Amino acid sequence: MENLNEKKWYEGLKASSNSEIIDVRTPDEFDDGYIEGARLLNIQDSSKFMAEVEKLEKDKDYYVYCRSGRRSEMACQIMEKAGVENAYNLQGGILDWTGNLKK
Repeated sequence: MENLNEKKWYEGLKASSNSEIIDVRTPDEFDDGYIEGARLLNIQDSSKFMAEVEKLEKDKDYYVYCRSGRRSEMACQIMEKAGVENAYNLQGGILDWTGNLKK
């Protein structure tokens, strides 16, 4: 697991041919705006979150974010314990994101 600033997080995402963006916020937060291409895995619904993490491809690159970076850091740690090799947390979360958001 690595904590990356927005620039490194985005550059890593674009450079990877085997990556996925994961938003770990709530559905309501997701509906307020998300990073294009993000998949919602609500960490606050712990049993469903864990079930989905177990299904993830372990050798894929996962770029994870939340509102401020705390929940996504925890999510990356959980993913790593579940066998995911590459999980990257967006420091500062979507609050510090300067790119466009989808709705």
